[in-house]
Amino acid sequence: MEKKLDKQQKAIDHAMDFIKKKGEHSTKSRWYPVYHIAAPTGWINDPNGFCFFAGKYHLFYQYHPYSAQWGPMYWGHVISEDLVHWKNVRVALAPVDEYDKDGCFSGSAISKDGKLYLLYTGHVNLPLDEKIEVDRIESQCLAISYDGITFEKIARNPVIHCPNGDNIHKGHFRDPKMWQHDEHYYTVIGAQNSKERGQVLLFESTDLEQWTFKSIMASCSGNEGYMWECPNFVEVDGQEVFIFSPQGIEPEDKKFLNHHQSGYMLGKLDYENGIFHHGAFELLDYGFDFYAPQVIQAPDGRCIMIGWLAMWESEMPEQEDGWAGIMTIPRELHMENGKLKICPIQELEKLREQSRVYENIELYEADSLDGISGEFGELLTVMDLSETESMQINLRCSSEEETVLSYDKRKQIFSLDRNCAGKGPKGQREIKIGLQNNCLKLRIFIDKSSIEIFLNDGAAVLSARIYPNKESSGIIFSPGGGKLRLTQVAFYSLSGS
Repeated sequence: MEKKLDKQQKAIDHAMDFIKKKGEHSTKSRWYPVYHIAAPTGWINDPNGFCFFAGKYHLFYQYHPYSAQWGPMYWGHVISEDLVHWKNVRVALAPVDEYDKDGCFSGSAISKDGKLYLLYTGHVNLPLDEKIEVDRIESQCLAISYDGITFEKIARNPVIHCPNGDNIHKGHFRDPKMWQHDEHYYTVIGAQNSKERGQVLLFESTDLEQWTFKSIMASCSGNEGYMWECPNFVEVDGQEVFIFSPQGIEPEDKKFLNHHQSGYMLGKLDYENGIFHHGAFELLDYGFDFYAPQVIQAPDGRCIMIGWLAMWESEMPEQEDGWAGIMTIPRELHMENGKLKICPIQELEKLREQSRVYENIELYEADSLDGISGEFGELLTVMDLSETESMQINLRCSSEEETVLSYDKRKQIFSLDRNCAGKGPKGQREIKIGLQNNCLKLRIFIDKSSIEIFLNDGAAVLSARIYPNKESSGIIFSPGGGKLRLTQVAFYSLSGS
C-alpha cells in the first residue's frame, strides 16, 4: 500500500510542479474567467465528486494538466466555504495503476465515518484486435482521504467490475454516482446495452467497498441516445429525479441540436427491485454548452448543480492560451408545476461590487444605458412587451462583434445567436417560452468567454461559450417597433471567485 501511495503522490507532485510553472500565463490570458471555476492550466471537462466535507464544499474535475487537449485524466480539485469563492488545491488522483493507467475517469464522493470516499472509473485502453469485442476496460475504483486533500487508492481495486449479462455492453461502464438511502449505499453507473442503446446500472453496498449488482435501473426506450453518461439520482422537493447526459439523441426540429445533451427524468425508484419508473426526458439547458452536471444536497437541504460549460467536439479558442474548459455557476434546483426550476444560487450576490440601476425606461429605438456594460458582470432586466412585438439585446457588442438575445412575442420564441460573437463556434438556439403579464425577466451572467441566461426566474436556462475581444463590452436594448418598457435594469460588476 505504501509503495502504491508513493507512486501516485510522485505523479501528483510532478503535475503540481508543471501547473505552478504554466499557470500564471493561462490565468492572465484574454478569455480566462473572472468568477467561474477553471484550472490554472491545461484541459478540464466533467465535474466530479461534488460534496460537502469537513466544513467545506469540494468539487473535483476531469483534468489533463499537461496540455489544453484532452488526455489521460487526473482529478483536479477546488474547495470553497460558500460555493462562490473557490481555491484550486492539490490534484487528487493520478492515472498510475494498472486498472486506471489510461485515465481516472468521472465519479463521485461521499463521506462516511469522518473519511471522504471517491468512487471513480478506472479506464484502460486495449490494443485493437479483431478477436476481442471491446477496445477498453472500464471498472470502478475507490480512493479514501482523512483530510479531504490527499487520497489513497485501496489495495483491492477495482471494487466494481462490469457485470455479465446478455444485455450489458462490456466496453461502456463509467461515471458512478453514489448516494445513501436508509442503511445502504447505492451507486448508479452509466452504461450501454448489447444493442448499443443507453442504460444505467444500479449497485448496492453496506460499506462502500463491497458492491452487489442489483439491476438495470433504467434504459433507452426511444430517441434517448446510445450511451448514458454521468448519471445522478437526487430528490428535489420530495420528487425523485434522474439526471444524466445521453450521447446520440437525434435532433427534433429546434431541439437536441448539441453534439450531446444533458437532461432529466422525473419518477420513482422501487428500491426493492431496483427499477426507476419515470416520465419523459427533459433538457436541463437549452443553450450550446452544458454537459455532465453533478448535483449535491447542501447541508441546508438545497439541491445544487454544477455542469461543464463546454461541449464535446466544439471549437475552444482558449486552447491557444494553454487552457480549456470552465464550470457553470452553481445552480439551485426546485420543482414547480411538474418541471425543474433552475436558478443561480443566492451566494452569487456576494460577488457583486459596483452597480447601476434604472427603472421604467421607455425605448422607441435601439439604445444603450450609461453604466450598463462590461466584459464581465451580472445583468438583470424586466422588460414589458405590451406595446412592442419583439425585443433584442446585444451583449458583449462593438462595431464588429455581438451576442444577440431576442424575443418574438407572437411566436413566443426566445433565441440566443452567437454568429457574430467573436472567435469560436457559431450558431443559434431557440426555446419557446411565454411572457408573465406581458413581461420577460432575464438574469444574465457574463464572463470573459461565457454567458448564462436564466429566463423568468429559472423557467429555462441557456448557456454558451463566446470569445469576443476585450473591447466588445457594450449592451444595447432594442424594441421591435412600438415601445419597449424596461421596467427594471441593473448591472453589477462581479469580483473574482
